[in-house]
Amino acid sequence: MKRIRPALAAAALVLTLAQPGAPLAAQGVAPVPSLAPIVKRASPAVVNIATRGTIKQRGPQNPLLDDPFFRRFFDVPPGGGTRERQFQSAGSGVIIDAKNGYVLTNAHVIENASEITVTLQDGTDLKAEVVGSDAPSDVAVLRVTHDGLAQLPFGDSSRLEVGDYVVAIGNPFGLQHTVTQGIVSGLSRSGITDGYEDFIQTDASINPGNSGGALVNLRGELVGINTAILSRSGGNIGIGFAIPANMAKNVMEQLVKYGTVKRGLLGVSIYTVTPDIAQSLGLKDTNGALVSEVVQGSPADKAGLKPGDVITSINGQNVKSSTELQNAIGLLRVGDRVDVGFIRDGKPRRVSASIAETPAVGAARSGDEGDETPDIHRGLVGAQLADAPNAGGVLVRAVESGSPAAQAGLRPNDVIINANRTQVGNLRHLREAARGANSLVLTIRRGNTALLIPLP
Repeated sequence: MKRIRPALAAAALVLTLAQPGAPLAAQGVAPVPSLAPIVKRASPAVVNIATRGTIKQRGPQNPLLDDPFFRRFFDVPPGGGTRERQFQSAGSGVIIDAKNGYVLTNAHVIENASEITVTLQDGTDLKAEVVGSDAPSDVAVLRVTHDGLAQLPFGDSSRLEVGDYVVAIGNPFGLQHTVTQGIVSGLSRSGITDGYEDFIQTDASINPGNSGGALVNLRGELVGINTAILSRSGGNIGIGFAIPANMAKNVMEQLVKYGTVKRGLLGVSIYTVTPDIAQSLGLKDTNGALVSEVVQGSPADKAGLKPGDVITSINGQNVKSSTELQNAIGLLRVGDRVDVGFIRDGKPRRVSASIAETPAVGAARSGDEGDETPDIHRGLVGAQLADAPNAGGVLVRAVESGSPAAQAGLRPNDVIINANRTQVGNLRHLREAARGANSLVLTIRRGNTALLIPLP
């Protein structure tokens, strides 16, 4: 408390010297910083979105309804345990094209909606139609018709840094045009949903109803679409997530042009490069995505990519992790040409590929059961190994379900041919390569395909 008193005394002195009724600037007092100018510019472009619709809901189920004889005898129709329920919900949106009336929001805000109403800041209600919706990225575009709409300009979300100030504007709990402020707490967050993720984390208060609203920087530009919160109670605890504006803009452009996002695949399985993997492969840093498998006949295969390559850029944009690569490829359309930068044997290389639909990788065949499980590495626990009979290497005879080996991706009939860049001809070679290694990067031959599997 003693350290605070001088500050209080100074404040009291300023108040004493200030003349009643005189402007603060005239009294020599600096104006108080305020976010009000930014909010005044951005708020007219943020709207409330109210939806109505019908969903099918499965009610309490009588066990007898699961009996085919009972259903047939009493003529119970298919789906007899389901019923329709009316719902209404609310969210937020951002006008990003006033001329065409385009409103950007979350896909989950308008899910199953048969009626959508957009309410402007002045209370005007407008009927909205869906231009397109993309569940994997959780982005949707609506269209309204009205004169004099305001719009929010896009900012470059790739320039955001942890610690930057941001403002969240939305309609939490139906409280229209609520403004909260905070900072960027983290970038490139993933593992939050099942879709394409590159979330901005912020501590600006985000609550139910904020979904689809604007995350704005101090220049009054849209840098994110508020999407999700991390909470046990359903309320704000200071951890919110927003879709980066660059990703939302990319998806929006495809939805406006095509009505959908038709994604293509490069045809690779990938891992994020961890420090252990970087050390095992002799890489200088952990930037990039490690190619563990290349699908035969895929664009990646035709372009010449191989397991062990580390993809570092797509179309000139740096790739720092497997998530960034997934997002970059997932936002391209079938037929797009893509320039892929990668590292092979410590040297940078570059190839061009054409994005296309690729066949799924077939499942491996089951092998014979074995009883030998060498104690080689903790990541191989649950795998039964033996010397490969003909081709050399170590044969994976069986893999226990749920074991570390299964979680790493090993399958029966896989053949380990390389470990930490050392050729493996038998179990003894594998032991020697794994001795003293914290992590183990295996090269696997699976059918006619070679792939890499890192073992932590």
